[in-house]
Amino acid sequence: MDPFNLDNKIALITGASRGIGEAIAMCLAEKGALCILVSRKIEGVKAVEQKIIAGGGRAESAACHLGDLQQIDNLIKGIKETHGRLDILVNNAGANPYFGEMAAAEEWAWDKTHDVNLKGPFFMIQKAVPLMKKSGQATIINVSSINGVVPAPFQGIYSITKAGLISMTRAYAKELAPFNIRVNALLPGLTDTKFASAITTNEEIKNMVMKQIPLGRMARPDEMTGAVLYLASSASSFTTGSTITCDGGMLA
Repeated sequence: MDPFNLDNKIALITGASRGIGEAIAMCLAEKGALCILVSRKIEGVKAVEQKIIAGGGRAESAACHLGDLQQIDNLIKGIKETHGRLDILVNNAGANPYFGEMAAAEEWAWDKTHDVNLKGPFFMIQKAVPLMKKSGQATIINVSSINGVVPAPFQGIYSITKAGLISMTRAYAKELAPFNIRVNALLPGLTDTKFASAITTNEEIKNMVMKQIPLGRMARPDEMTGAVLYLASSASSFTTGSTITCDGGMLA
């Protein structure tokens, strides 16, 4: 049997409208999973849904603001009513609304970044656990960042939340292991997405970062999918509480 086969698996991917989230959704759908695509506005994920269906895959779309617990409740309730279980959860949605010194940051920057990057994944996992227990072999992948290991200049608040997400991954991994729910994290390096535009569109900052990447380039979003597929599949059946770094050697 192909350990990477995801036929009949139900997968929920947040932040799936573009970039890494879209690439992950396309990959999991190609391997047979029914992908439930989530973003704050449904219009963005509807376009990805159509791409997946046009390629012969299965997908559904839903809107959910991760800082709103009622919206998370409604999302999970809908999945329960329609599918009865959840096999794969990818917490990919992220926010980095403030680029600057922490000493000058205002409260709104702290609150918004923590709402999406920490509060959202924490309660998404909490609310999804009852459905994932029904899977028998469920897996959760949190998309963190290498900034969670080494904070990046002018991204202090973002880096703090991504470090917290790594810790959350390990804590949930221990707590959920008795239910055969595995929890791991992906740590991307600089990736060519709209999310990273504060870096990629500033030549001075971009060149500074490039010098720190041994492979000498930024990643494509699809270069994150191999690690996620491994963590989402039975190929990683004895892997939990781990982080996989995809950064071109930046942390080496």
